[in-house]
Amino acid sequence: MKILVLSGPNLNLLGTREPHLYGTTTLADIERDLVAVGAELGVSVECRQSNHEGVLIDLIHGAKGSADGIVINAGAYSHTSLAIRDALSAVAVPYAEVHLTNIFAREPERRHTTLAAGARAILCGFGAPGYALALRGLVAALRA
Repeated sequence: MKILVLSGPNLNLLGTREPHLYGTTTLADIERDLVAVGAELGVSVECRQSNHEGVLIDLIHGAKGSADGIVINAGAYSHTSLAIRDALSAVAVPYAEVHLTNIFAREPERRHTTLAAGARAILCGFGAPGYALALRGLVAALRA
């Protein structure tokens, strides 16, 4: 089984970006943890990050036929991008949406996600460990 983990805009700045909101764990730290969790679960994990909507869409398109599931934190695009939602729908690869903060307790514009309707699950508010929780949950759901 292969899982693609996608991180969107500004997540490359984790560790230094607003640590009072996002913590001090870097994206590289999260990705190392995910590869280790994948090994524990017997799945391959590929992690990618982009600040560009079109690149994320191309990565989603590339998942069709090559990934069994996607864990995605589309960052701010989660709240605005019908294009990313359409790409996820078009490839029909099951996905879990993850957010470091509790988006439902934040600014009004962050309390809605365009990706939620098609997601197997949404996990938010657990910080960096939320990625691994989403990975574990998605793998369990795919194996069920």
